[in-house]
Amino acid sequence: MDSRAVVDSASEKYLRIASISIALYDYLITLPAEWRFYRSQASIFRLSIACILFILIRYISIVVMLVSNYGVFATNFTLETCQDFYIVAPIFKVLQTMVSQVILGVRTWNIARRNRRVGITVALVFFISVTLEWFTNMFARIPVIVDGNCTPGNAGKTLSAWLYYVAAMTYDLVMLAISTTYLLQYDTLSNRLERVVRVLIFDGIGYLVVLTGSNILNIVLYRASDVQTQASGASIGYAVTWIMSQQILIHLREMQETPRMESVVLARPPQSARNVMSGFRSKRDVDLVTSPRNTHTNNDMELDIRVCVERSVVVDYTDESQHLNSWDKGAR
Repeated sequence: MDSRAVVDSASEKYLRIASISIALYDYLITLPAEWRFYRSQASIFRLSIACILFILIRYISIVVMLVSNYGVFATNFTLETCQDFYIVAPIFKVLQTMVSQVILGVRTWNIARRNRRVGITVALVFFISVTLEWFTNMFARIPVIVDGNCTPGNAGKTLSAWLYYVAAMTYDLVMLAISTTYLLQYDTLSNRLERVVRVLIFDGIGYLVVLTGSNILNIVLYRASDVQTQASGASIGYAVTWIMSQQILIHLREMQETPRMESVVLARPPQSARNVMSGFRSKRDVDLVTSPRNTHTNNDMELDIRVCVERSVVVDYTDESQHLNSWDKGAR
């Protein structure tokens, strides 16, 4: 069988135009969030992990979409030039997926409070997944030329490119299962932390549902016998991976904003001035405990996110004379 396949023009351009439009719209509306990421950094030489991952997923995604769609819409490729160009998009495709999986893996590890066994599990699953993705995505690739454009195809007795999406879905499912299990174990003792946990759960489920739908679409297309239709959904996959991955980071950044203040009214007066301060401290400390297994006050639940709920305490003294007596006793 010849190592090259030449087919008629594909109708995939409609899907690609739609994916470009969605990605461009999302890029424009998230520019303020990108600026807030940069502004929150201590120095250009001391970027946080979240900021680095945000930059990588954002601009590797732009590169892969530009390269992939240029190959489809261009009309000046020859067999020789396509031979050098067609493999670029699959390479950046795996790089984009790797960054997305790092975001999900680090997120899972931090939700598990950096548990050593969870960290080892995440690292092993990531290594196995990435190895399979590189192999299945690069094996038996051929340049496909139609009316001067250039796209990668997968030909041969055994089609392997669709297995790339199976590996990606498996990794996402494992990470979501681990993170959700730990999130459901959190004993949230304040409304603020309850909202944080709820957002994290919904982000994970939304990520899995959207990317799984995109991956299933690409599996169906790659399993088709027509080489022409194989890459039709690739650009959709690039767009949703980009949008959902950076959305996780943006939500984490938003949860780092100034903590909300909650007011508490004490109906009964404390017995002494010391108890007043003790009551204030204990109320604040309780809010910082998110799990019965962890009593430290570092809520580093996510990529550089720390949740701190402070409450202002208003003491309502119903009996002023009793309050004065209690104060005098405390002074002695």
